[in-house]
Amino acid sequence: MRTFRTLLAGALLAISASALADAYPDKPIKLVIPFPPGGTTDIVGRIVAEQLGKELGKPVIVENRGGGGGSIGAASIAKADPDGYTIGMATVSTHAVNPACNPKLGYDPLADFAPITNVARTPNVLTVGPKFKPADFKEFMAQVKAQPGKLTYATSGTCSILHMVGEQFKVATGTFILHVPYRGSGPALNDLLGGQVDMMFDNLPSSISHIKAGKLRPLAIAWPKRLDYMPGVLTFEELGIRQVNDPAWYGFVAPPRTPKEIITRLHQATVKVLNNPEVRERLRTNGAEPVGNSPSEYAAEIAAELSKMKNLVIKQGIKFDGV
Repeated sequence: MRTFRTLLAGALLAISASALADAYPDKPIKLVIPFPPGGTTDIVGRIVAEQLGKELGKPVIVENRGGGGGSIGAASIAKADPDGYTIGMATVSTHAVNPACNPKLGYDPLADFAPITNVARTPNVLTVGPKFKPADFKEFMAQVKAQPGKLTYATSGTCSILHMVGEQFKVATGTFILHVPYRGSGPALNDLLGGQVDMMFDNLPSSISHIKAGKLRPLAIAWPKRLDYMPGVLTFEELGIRQVNDPAWYGFVAPPRTPKEIITRLHQATVKVLNNPEVRERLRTNGAEPVGNSPSEYAAEIAAELSKMKNLVIKQGIKFDGV
């Protein structure tokens, strides 16, 4: 009797889950982007959200919830109802850098989210401003080594992904350059263009327009291979600095305990969108490369990045100061 009841309960649960997946979604879905409008995360999220709504048959409405380097928006995703109607963007900042830097963050990047898929990756880039004019990367390194502690690099803030790229660069090259944190890439770029700082580590989409206009000069990129539209710019790996060659990434996650059937539905729909030629072209035009891996693969990617950032924070003695 007990076996029959167990089998019956399992069958009823399977039917219920199947019915849930078939009915989903029956209302608009909210996509929380944990950064202000206009940045790379926002650009990637909106490109995919527009087409994802068409694929699912219900609108995907973007809600920008910035602050705390992405932590405020990420926390809201973790605490949302696990019904599939609130999903969010995860980045290296929200799911690796912030948790590694700030023990009082308020969410666990592994336990408090259900990964859906890595949507896209973007290169990071090292650029120099108009007042710092090394002829090439070799000359750049010679000047950096000859002036320890005198040259400066700008980033979007302390404990941002770009700060971590700069620190990883220092560890890998045995150099010492001063970190100048800003409240976002925009202000940092303004001072780099004005010559107040010497160099910057940035996500390529934020800097690409200035590079194309000739206002900034790229010296190296973090990417598996050289970019077609910047063939003369070597990757960090080609330059012998493999540790700095990891790109940034932007993925979809749901609150914990979101039913597996809904995660599967969202994953399948997102992958289909990422295979749409128009979406792929729009992402690439904005400096992003579509991915679309499985939930388990994305979970492993998040865990690996978190471990890397924790080790770097310890090695460099980085302290979160809210900047």
